Amino acid sequence: MRKKLSAALALLLAGATMLGLLTGCSSQQSGASEEVRLMVWSPSEDQSKDSGQWLQTCCERFAELHPEWDITFVYGVVDETSAGTTISQDPEASADVFMFTNDVLTNLTDAGAVAKFGGKYADQIKSTNSDALLDSLTLDDYLYAVPFTTNTWYMYYDKRVFSEEDVKNLDTMLEKGVVSFPFTNSWYLPAFYFGNGCTLFGDGTQEELGADFGGENAVEVTNYLIDLYNHPNFVVDADGSGIAGLRDGSINAMFSGSWDAASIKEILGENMGVAALPTYTLNGEEKQMYAYAGSKAIGVNSHSKYMVQAIELAIYLGSAEAQQLHYELRNVIPCNTELLADPAIASDLVVAAQNDTFDNTSVLQPFVASMSNCWTPVENLGKGIRSGTVTHENAAEQTIAMNDAMNSNGIS
Repeated sequence: MRKKLSAALALLLAGATMLGLLTGCSSQQSGASEEVRLMVWSPSEDQSKDSGQWLQTCCERFAELHPEWDITFVYGVVDETSAGTTISQDPEASADVFMFTNDVLTNLTDAGAVAKFGGKYADQIKSTNSDALLDSLTLDDYLYAVPFTTNTWYMYYDKRVFSEEDVKNLDTMLEKGVVSFPFTNSWYLPAFYFGNGCTLFGDGTQEELGADFGGENAVEVTNYLIDLYNHPNFVVDADGSGIAGLRDGSINAMFSGSWDAASIKEILGENMGVAALPTYTLNGEEKQMYAYAGSKAIGVNSHSKYMVQAIELAIYLGSAEAQQLHYELRNVIPCNTELLADPAIASDLVVAAQNDTFDNTSVLQPFVASMSNCWTPVENLGKGIRSGTVTHENAAEQTIAMNDAMNSNGIS
């Protein structure tokens, strides 16, 4: 009797176990998706109906790729430049996923507001971006964001006036046509000083080393710039005069970024040439100009309650698919190496010039705090050359004064 009872009990327990397994399996197959709420911030242009609602479209596609998550997206408008200040002030109340310019990265890390990307996620980002681009978002060997575009400037020119060989050297260009340059803009003018070995904060992160724009090599550049300004085929680009000059034919080349591409294309049409920065000839030697460069990227709030989902979304927003749509809707220049290999993208002259400049003829704009001291002194030197107060006679004195000001916070 006991054996029969034990056998019956065993059969009952086995049946209950099997029922439990089947119930669990059925629950997993039809199981409810995990509820997730992600707040996402971007510039208004990325959410505008007039611009195709890039952000909403990408987030909806992302949700379709992840049926295991029932995602509610909450959108907010914060541009890339403002993100550093806004998020640093109150990280816990800020977006899970946001976009920012790399020069505010230290604001975010100092506030403990941005997550690090490691493991498979870091590997994925590194596999589709250049080393220079990754460097722009790396601090103390940690990668903090997913890049989606570069930010720098380069050269536009009229192909009827200059050949591809001509545009390799600025002085050669000046022999054949009129060149415009933002001479009094301190985001552009340092390109000449970098070309002759001047540095800012060592490798750009060594704040204690300060600015090195005051040696003999810097004085040589100042003297070159005085001659450049006085060249009959050189024009200062200010307040839109470069674009206006291209339009009326008084200017044949200018320096700018992707933001002016559509206007220049409208003016020059098939005669529009675009190239990375040229060299210039200093004391008989060719020196390469180097532009300031940075990046824009997608970051994840280190306080996010949905860290895995936020990281996955950031990865997707920086993917080739998302960058392709960004390019199509808003002409945002892609940086994903898989996308840049696409012949349709590679054939775009602006895309090629921007990425060529970033990778080969640029200096990563330092984002140390003391960088804020460097803008006005350089601008003032350019203005001094333009007004005639900086001359060959006082070039050394004025260059040293510029360097001293760059290494001062203005408080004596």
